[in-house]
Amino acid sequence: MDRKLVLIGAGSSMFTQGLVADLLRNPGRFKWHLALVDTDPQALDSIAKLCRKMIDAKQGDIQLTFSIDRRDVLPGADYVVCMIGVGGRRAWEQDVFIPRKYGVYQPVGDTAMPGGISRAMRMIPAMVDIVEDVKKDCPNAYFFNYSNPMTIICRALHKATGFPVIGLCHGVHDSERHVAEFAGLDRSKFTATSVGLNHLTFMYDFRYEGQDAKALLRQKYEAVVQAGIDYKNMGVLFREMGEESPTIANPYSWTFFEQYGTYLAPGDRHIVEFFPERFPEGKYYGKQFGIDAFSFEQAIAYGDRIYDRMDELGQSPDPLPADFFEKLSGEHEQLIEIIDSIENDQRRIYSVNMMNNGAVPNLPPDAVIELPGAATARGFSALQILDFPANLAQLLAKPLAIAELTVDAALHGDRQLFVEAILLGGYLNDRGAVASMVDELIQVQKQYLPQF
Repeated sequence: MDRKLVLIGAGSSMFTQGLVADLLRNPGRFKWHLALVDTDPQALDSIAKLCRKMIDAKQGDIQLTFSIDRRDVLPGADYVVCMIGVGGRRAWEQDVFIPRKYGVYQPVGDTAMPGGISRAMRMIPAMVDIVEDVKKDCPNAYFFNYSNPMTIICRALHKATGFPVIGLCHGVHDSERHVAEFAGLDRSKFTATSVGLNHLTFMYDFRYEGQDAKALLRQKYEAVVQAGIDYKNMGVLFREMGEESPTIANPYSWTFFEQYGTYLAPGDRHIVEFFPERFPEGKYYGKQFGIDAFSFEQAIAYGDRIYDRMDELGQSPDPLPADFFEKLSGEHEQLIEIIDSIENDQRRIYSVNMMNNGAVPNLPPDAVIELPGAATARGFSALQILDFPANLAQLLAKPLAIAELTVDAALHGDRQLFVEAILLGGYLNDRGAVASMVDELIQVQKQYLPQF
């Protein structure tokens, strides 16, 4: 039995390498056809050559094809995965650097704040075109999105195309591991219920071996606080060899546990962008967002190094290094596990981004939310979450409203809605300054903004 998996934006090198490694480890009962798509010929050539080396090194039974035109490979696809980044890291830099000129400091700038809103303007038209092609060429395929801003993109795709879209992100999965390790608990026996928006997900109802574990977490948290928290190492993306780790990572996310009994996934670097009013002038425990707290420049440089290494490995005539697979941890969004659960109706539970449709009654039914979903032979089924705390649901009202404004601005090329989305976020309260920022963002990225 054959299955076809199409990766659109395959030049997203770390994800593609990890996914191929996962597929080689666990092909299931299928013979796989892996089709790579990227509009950058150089990136596509390099990742295709690297994937070929990986398959050959493991003697994998995987057919590999690639094209710069997705219409060449979409027909017959069973699974389509999209991980594009319109404009790449150079456009992403402008999403962060231009708002900085107006005093808006962002640690990430791909989900919320002006950077996330600007990114959505580039991403949504391209994503809509991709899904329309999927509807024509492989209408029965499962479509998974990995691109940010996740919530906004998935909502736009539902609104514009009506095609079922599932968004996947490793944030909740990683945060469950972080919380378990913080408390000294066996990760395999630890669970939590998680509901919210992508990069703003509330973990609650903590369980260890099936029993309520909130008291255990609170005891550990209070002990750390009582011992004293050293904030000097907060917000460090890449620690030097031997550099001391902070006594508690993600202190702001843990304050929600203290106040509400919930931990915020995926941690401070993303979470803080949803609460700009709580960090005046972008200050984070004495540091500056995007500068010495979660340095944006370091993150971009890291992405550039990863790409350069992929290019080097792909283009080199030499075989892969002996420790290549050992160093490659696999992609973290569990896609191959999810496919296995769908194909074999295992009904395993994953954190997914999908239409609410009443699964969480105190959130809007047409909102795209992150919640537990079962991967079944009929697709994903959201779990009913009837106990999501009302006070947490209320905290999602504003980001959901910003998302809706952003979606409409991107779909219709509405500059005024672009401005209103930023104003509603409270990142900058001077309408004239926001309008100037929006005009500058549109001007510098106009090649990626056909709707404006």
